[in-house]
Amino acid sequence: MSARPLLRISDAANGLLAAAGLVAVAALTATSFGAGARLALEALLAGIWAVYVLQLSDTLITLWARAGRVSVSEVTIDLLAVVVPLAGFLFASTRDQSLYCGVWLLKPLRHSTFFRLLGRVVARAAPNLVGVTSLFGIVLFGASLLAYLIERDIQPDKFGSIPQAMWWAVVTLSTTGYGDEIPMTFAGRVLAGLVMMSGIGIFALWAGILATGFFEEVRRQDFVRNWQLVAAVPLFQKLGSAAFVEIVRALRPRVVPAGAVICRKGEAGDQMFFIVEGRVTIATSSPTPVELGPGSFFGEMALITGEPRSATVTAATEVSLLSLYSEDFQMLSSSNPEIAEVIRKTAETRRGRAP
Repeated sequence: MSARPLLRISDAANGLLAAAGLVAVAALTATSFGAGARLALEALLAGIWAVYVLQLSDTLITLWARAGRVSVSEVTIDLLAVVVPLAGFLFASTRDQSLYCGVWLLKPLRHSTFFRLLGRVVARAAPNLVGVTSLFGIVLFGASLLAYLIERDIQPDKFGSIPQAMWWAVVTLSTTGYGDEIPMTFAGRVLAGLVMMSGIGIFALWAGILATGFFEEVRRQDFVRNWQLVAAVPLFQKLGSAAFVEIVRALRPRVVPAGAVICRKGEAGDQMFFIVEGRVTIATSSPTPVELGPGSFFGEMALITGEPRSATVTAATEVSLLSLYSEDFQMLSSSNPEIAEVIRKTAETRRGRAP
């Protein structure tokens, strides 16, 4: 079943509409605008809301007509962008009605993959993050307790209770240091220094855990993508599992647009290329250029002979390539002599054809 879309908005247009709406929301909180300007801003918000109504209708129609083609986050964000401002208009005071359009902050995230990535990172690092958070809570309460004992008689208005001292502890742990609450005693200042250094260490642990998690997740995604690309090259299908893993780690994926020069004649060759998708044109001294397609490779002669490149290679279409650098080629040659022999024979054949 198919349905004609009511309105399709690109991600860039979603971002621009949301930005325009949020600027209007911010402007309406200013008192310097006259009645005419405020009316124009309110009309802009109403127009953007109407566009989002049409977009929600299109999302729901698509969901109904082709189940599974619309993500839950997309439906949720589109629904909130319409329902929340409508609720504000119906139930909030006139002064605060426009503020409910602040939910449009979510609009640019309709197709964002970052938060799914963040969710996976946090889920995998959850035990370590909980551990560091527990440490933060222990240091926070301990610092508040000690500050209360040390400063309560000197500054009862600021350190007269543990909850009051907690504000100082939070500000000091984060090394923000507003200066509204400062220990007066020597012991209190020593405590403040220790708390600040503890805060630096705790936040560094949080940052390190998340950074490591992001690195591992991105590397895992890259490995899976490279595995799929390498598996599409017939030459590598003969590899055993251990050698296949090594070549996946060695090859570098690259996408070249149509018409772009991949390598030029006379250049030093430090890598060869395997074609995953698309076609390339090899311009040699012969009048007829050679075309290569998926599963083929080129650039190997410069690696084998050490001579400059003998031809210019151009992308005839958009090309998905895997590049193998000279040091990795030597590794492949020593660990997989059969594949190295195929590459060498192909190089000799091509060299024999050259005038």
